[in-house]
Amino acid sequence: MKDMARTVRDYIRTIPDFPEPGIMFRDVTTLFSDPRGFRIAIDQLLHPYAGMEIDKVVGLEARGFILGGAVAHQLSTGFVPIRKKGKLPGQTIEQPYQLEYGEAVMELHDDALEPGETVLLVDDLLATGGTAEAGIKLIERLGAQCIGCAFVIDLPDLGGRAKLEALGQQVHALCAFEGD
Repeated sequence: MKDMARTVRDYIRTIPDFPEPGIMFRDVTTLFSDPRGFRIAIDQLLHPYAGMEIDKVVGLEARGFILGGAVAHQLSTGFVPIRKKGKLPGQTIEQPYQLEYGEAVMELHDDALEPGETVLLVDDLLATGGTAEAGIKLIERLGAQCIGCAFVIDLPDLGGRAKLEALGQQVHALCAFEGD
């Protein structure tokens, strides 16, 4: 296949049975390590938002930091990380969310966003939508407005897109893998 014809999906490696048997892990590190693939992904992530007023890009830990930082750079705006509990050094607000087995907590610095700011949420993968939903709730608790959620991969069978759309969010994903 000619490099010019490759899509973002073509740069993503699938690793069977990771982290446990029966799981097809979609590995974006192969996308990140290829300069052309990474450029295509960043350009396509920000394309629907070009020309919109976006005050900050928020990235979800951890691969959302890589993507979100690059998108923020291209949009000439600031970047804000949302991290797992206990990873941010300053005063934070927290939001619990459901995992497949149990619960986890995401945190955001309590001064990271200003009321009225417009925010784009970025991550690598949309599965059940729990992490992104926690991120949206944190953004809104600081009075900012999430104007969209951008992902490289959507796993539609896991229901994340429907969950975020039910929250009134516009969801943009570069590719989908059915049945996962």
